Amino acid sequence: MGAIEYPAPEFPEWPQYDAEEREGLIRALEQGQWWRMGGSEVDSFEKEFADYHGAERALAVTNGTHALELALQVLGVGPGTEVIVPAFTFISSSQAAQRLGAVAVPVDVDLDTYCLDVAATEAAITERTRAIMPVHMAGHLADMDALEKLSADSGVPIIQDAAHAHGAQWRGRKVGELGSIAAFSFQNGKLMTAGEGGAVTFPDNASYEEAFLRHSCGRPFSDRKYFHRTSGSNFRLNEFSASVLRAQLRRLDSQIATREQRSPLLKRLLSEIPGVVPQGRDERADRIPHYMAMFRIPGITEERRNALVDELIARGLPAFVVFRAIYRSDGFWETGAPQESVDELARRCPNTEALTQDGIWLHHRTLLGTEQNIHRTAEIVADVLAAA
Repeated sequence: MGAIEYPAPEFPEWPQYDAEEREGLIRALEQGQWWRMGGSEVDSFEKEFADYHGAERALAVTNGTHALELALQVLGVGPGTEVIVPAFTFISSSQAAQRLGAVAVPVDVDLDTYCLDVAATEAAITERTRAIMPVHMAGHLADMDALEKLSADSGVPIIQDAAHAHGAQWRGRKVGELGSIAAFSFQNGKLMTAGEGGAVTFPDNASYEEAFLRHSCGRPFSDRKYFHRTSGSNFRLNEFSASVLRAQLRRLDSQIATREQRSPLLKRLLSEIPGVVPQGRDERADRIPHYMAMFRIPGITEERRNALVDELIARGLPAFVVFRAIYRSDGFWETGAPQESVDELARRCPNTEALTQDGIWLHHRTLLGTEQNIHRTAEIVADVLAAA
């Protein structure tokens, strides 16, 4: 008996834009200054982004990877130090530390939320640990209560990798209100985008001031005589990107509301499919922006999972395999890798190993579709899995 053919769902295109982005680009063009030192778009966006996330200050930068690198540098990460990162994350989380000369120490994640495991994190802290980097996977916040306590007890600061967490909240507190530096991404697929771009939010003005110097080649804003106060690089965002991001930010709330409404339905429908286990939700995370709709098929082989994703794509779903364990990529081992072997790290990270093999995610525009398309999505997943 052949597989049942369902009509392909019709999801909104991504990125989304309208007259606001066009007006912003023209505004940036006609102001006559196209870089942040002479224009007003970046300054305005930084204030709006900081206010939205409850942060003291925000600094716009070239991309999310640079946002992490800059934030780590402000925390004193460099040669001879270690940074604890989830083993299950996009590799920028570890590479940002490794490019500064630090050792990235992978630890396992929770198999329900896919976020940093607190007990594994505590066990990995040494006298060289300079930062703990929870990744808010798919917009689901890590256990910030336990991590904040661990940070206070150990004296090791937190840097939040919030590349997926624009607009997220933990027990009513926004990401910028959690007392730690956070790094965001505006890459093309993210919850708000200018194609590329990033931002760092700061809980205090002093860390912002140091970051500003380092993101502008160590040069103060008012300098006209080339007195570079510290080392740095050029991570400055341009005015055109900032004008687009201002429009994207104003649209974010309504998009999050739609995804929060659609997500429980999709999760329920997926959980009713034999063999499918959707990503869990910590109820203390009372606002999740849902960068991805993630689920597992425990027991499936990686090869079959990959073929399944190909079939989902063929049926019209924006489906992807999940991130590979960072220690299973050659790039992780080029510099700043720990002493353990791949096999030793794998034994220490069984949940990450499982996710690498059996995890699937759907792009967040899936959750911007109609309820009918959410039902069609689940039907397609069920049919493809049954046929496989």
